[in-house]
Amino acid sequence: MSKMVDESFRDSIATINEEGKRNFIFPKKPSGKFYDKRKLLSYILLAFLISAPFIKINGNQFLMFNVLERRFNIFGFPFWPQDFYLFVLSMIVGVVGLTLFTVAFGRIFCGWFCPQTIFLEMVFRRIEFWIDGDRGAQMRLEKQEWNADKIRKRVSKWLIFFLFSFIIANVFLAYLIGSDQLLEYIFEGPLENLSTLIALLVFTSVFYFVFAWFREQVCIIACPYGRMQGVLLDNKSINVTYDHVRGEGEIGRAKWDKRENRAETGKGDCIDCNQCVVVCPTGIDIRNGTQLECINCTACIDECDTIMEKVGLPKGLIRYASEDEIVNKEKFKLTTRMKGYIGVLTILVGILISLLFLRSDVEATVLRLPGQLFEHKGENISNIYTYKIVNKTVKDFDSVYFKLTSPKGTIKTVGSSTIKVLKGEMSQGTLFIEINPSFLESDKTKVKIEVYNRNELLETTKSNFLSPRSFN
Repeated sequence: MSKMVDESFRDSIATINEEGKRNFIFPKKPSGKFYDKRKLLSYILLAFLISAPFIKINGNQFLMFNVLERRFNIFGFPFWPQDFYLFVLSMIVGVVGLTLFTVAFGRIFCGWFCPQTIFLEMVFRRIEFWIDGDRGAQMRLEKQEWNADKIRKRVSKWLIFFLFSFIIANVFLAYLIGSDQLLEYIFEGPLENLSTLIALLVFTSVFYFVFAWFREQVCIIACPYGRMQGVLLDNKSINVTYDHVRGEGEIGRAKWDKRENRAETGKGDCIDCNQCVVVCPTGIDIRNGTQLECINCTACIDECDTIMEKVGLPKGLIRYASEDEIVNKEKFKLTTRMKGYIGVLTILVGILISLLFLRSDVEATVLRLPGQLFEHKGENISNIYTYKIVNKTVKDFDSVYFKLTSPKGTIKTVGSSTIKVLKGEMSQGTLFIEINPSFLESDKTKVKIEVYNRNELLETTKSNFLSPRSFN
C-alpha cells in the first residue's frame, strides 16, 4: 500500500496565520559558504545599484528611466521617444534572457540578484539581527511588554530603517529624473522644491513599508516572477532541492540517535531537526519540494550542511540539483527547450547590437506642413515644411543649418538662419524650400536635405516637394 503524502502545506502560506492576519517570519541568522558568497555578491551589487545613476559614459547617465520625459539611458546608451523600438527590443532581450536563466537554474535570480532580496536580507535584516538579536531573541522581544528596553530597540530600528529607506528613495529618484537634477534639487534645498520633497517622502514611505512590514510577501504575493516557475521549470531545471531519496530512505526521516546505524534501520539521512525551516526567510519547508515561495537563497543548504557535519553524515542533503539528478542520477545538460531559448536570445542580441550601431546621434525630420499646397514665388515654386532636430549627444550644436543637395534650390528657415540645439534637447520650427520648375521632373519630387553644424554633417533626410502638374 502506497504511503499517503501530506500536502496540506499547499493550502496556506507561512506569512498568513489561520485567522488570515499577518504572520511575521523570524528566520535564524544564516551562515555558511553560500551565505558568504551571497554577501560578497550583494555588496558588489549594492555598490552598483547605488552608483549606477551617478556614473557617466560619454556624458550620458549609465542607467536612467525618466518616464515623465520619456528619456531612458541603458548602459550609457540614450533612448529617446524616437528610439522606443530599441528600448522595447532591449526589454524583450532581458525577458528572454531571464526566461532562459529560469529554465536552466530556477529562481536563482531572486535569491542572488534581485534588489528586493539584496536590500531586505543584506541590509534591513542584518540591521535587525544587530539590534534585536537572532531568531530566539526576536521572538522573545515580540512577545515582551513595552518597557524601556523594547522601546529603545524598536525606535532605534525604525529610525535606522527610515534613514536607509530615505537613502534608497533618493537613489530611486536619481534613476527617474537623473542624478544631475537630483543633486541640483539637493543644493537648492527642500524649501525650493517642495513637490520633489513630497514625492521623495512618498517613495521613502513605500520602501519603509516594504522592508519593515511587507517584506517577503513581495516575493510571495506581489512579484509575478515566482508564478512563472510553474510554467518554466521542469525535472531538468536546477533548483535548491532536498534529496528525498537519500533523506527519506526506506521508512522516512527520523530524529538522530548516535547509537544506531541508520542504513541498517532503513531511516533516511534527514534527522528531522527542522533547522532548514527556521532559517528560511519565507518560512517554507524545502523538504516538501519545489514551492512558489522558495527564492533559492541557499540558507537551507548552509544550515543542513552544518547539521550533517555535526552528526557525521555526508553534506549535500539539500543542494543545487535537478529532480532528474535526485531520482535518476542524471547530470545537467542543455535540453532542446534551452537550446531554443539560446538561439532566440542570440538572434535578438545580434539584432539589438546591429540597430544600436546603425542608430544616429542626431535625428532630423523634415515634413511638409499638412493641408498646404505649393506656392509661386516669382519664377520658383515654394513648399512649406516643419522640422525637428533631436540632439542625442552630450555636446551643444550652436550653428545648425540646412542645405538642399538634390535637386538644386534654396532653403529658408523662419526666424534665424542658424539654429541652436542643446545637448539632450530637441529643436523644431518651420522652413521654406524654393526650387525652379526647370529642376523638377514631376509634380511630386523627392528632395534630399543635409543638416550641418558649422562644417560637420549631422544627418541626411528626405521629403516630398509638390509642384504643378504642368510647369513648362
